[in-house]
Amino acid sequence: MAGRRTLLDKVWDAHSVRELPSGQTQLFIGLHLIHEVTSPQAFAALREAKLRVPFPQRTFATVDHIIPTDSQARPLGDALAEEMFQHLERNCAEHAITYFGPESGHQGIVHVIGPELGLTQPGMTIACGDSHTSTHGAFGAVAFGIGTSQVRDVLATQCLAMARPKVRRIEINGKLGAGVYAKDVTLHIIRKLGVKGGIGFAYEYAGDVLDAMTLEERMTVCNMSIEGGARCGYVNPDETTFAYLRGREYAPKSAAWERALAWWRGMASDANANYADRVEYEGAGIAPTITWGINPGQALGVDERIPHPASVADDERASLAEAIDFMDWKPGDPVAGTKIDVAFIGSCTNGRISDLREAARVARTGKVAAGIRTYVVPGSQEVQRQAEAEGLPEIFRAAGFDWREPGCSMCLAMNPDKLRGSELCASSSNRNFKGRQGSPTGRTLLMSPAMVAAAAIKGKVVDVRELL
Repeated sequence: MAGRRTLLDKVWDAHSVRELPSGQTQLFIGLHLIHEVTSPQAFAALREAKLRVPFPQRTFATVDHIIPTDSQARPLGDALAEEMFQHLERNCAEHAITYFGPESGHQGIVHVIGPELGLTQPGMTIACGDSHTSTHGAFGAVAFGIGTSQVRDVLATQCLAMARPKVRRIEINGKLGAGVYAKDVTLHIIRKLGVKGGIGFAYEYAGDVLDAMTLEERMTVCNMSIEGGARCGYVNPDETTFAYLRGREYAPKSAAWERALAWWRGMASDANANYADRVEYEGAGIAPTITWGINPGQALGVDERIPHPASVADDERASLAEAIDFMDWKPGDPVAGTKIDVAFIGSCTNGRISDLREAARVARTGKVAAGIRTYVVPGSQEVQRQAEAEGLPEIFRAAGFDWREPGCSMCLAMNPDKLRGSELCASSSNRNFKGRQGSPTGRTLLMSPAMVAAAAIKGKVVDVRELL
């Protein structure tokens, strides 16, 4: 298969320690990212086994899930959150692991700070105890989320037992229309292929649209690979990748940079690479897209209507009926015009500076509608500094939005930012599962940050292209 290898094949082979009797690969993990939620039990298991972390220089930590976004003063008001915070601090100190806490100036969502610090690089294997680790694939890395027991394994051995996925190449060609963003692209893909369509696959994203995207936009697309069932998702590294990484704190310097460039270029998929499957979509056919149901695959263009049960396959009807009931729709209802209660702009999917710039562009067009609760949450302290330097917080505040401190916030609501009762939230996050945003009856519509800002201003779901 020489000369016909995908990036996944090349990265996998470069990090393979040995093939296991199970058929899995013992895979060396180049970069391990940890946070306060999935690491305490893993460190406790190491302590019980009297083990040390053999490669502490390959693990980096931050606090993101439980940290409040109104005030980060210690001790935190939530005693359990404060305890988790302290566990992470102690564990990192004990094992000489670099920790980016609030006092470091680099705290933020783990999938935001890894790239902005230059820790995330092409050709790497990257693991983190968080579902959306696939974000880092935007750099041409093979990156996947793992569970707590696997966090323990990586801490103890720097390796994981993994089955090699197949590769599906997903091409988005042509050009996107105005008001259509990376979030719309990834929701469109999941809508078309389904939330289980990627099981057993890695997704290689390519085509004219991906080539034209910034690294931050590619991160948004790769971020939601897991929502389509894929083990990971990636974009081949190119000059856009290298320009983003150049000069970042942990990126190679001087002669090491030139050596890295040569290696990174060689890790891209071969022109005649062998794929298990290929699909193609036209960018011009993608509209501003939002979810209407209880999984990210239940999505529609903003001008479409809630589907009728008769319009879907037999095995999808029960899920559709459940979603319609939970979300309080009727088949045939338009999505546009639906009143919202809460607007959330942030998360590892859409909490980067480019996301905030686009939301602010919409915020300039009006004021938040009466009765709408809003959260604008930068993905990291660095994003916060950039936004402040550009005057974005003033734009948001003038329009009536609530500007917050960095963190995961209302994406999964393991902090004070939660839905109440059956509130309906326009959200730039990645999951619309029941209870995801803190209330068992709360409801979530996923969309781009610009669409969220438009919904906040109008008090209802609207096509952002009308405001732009």
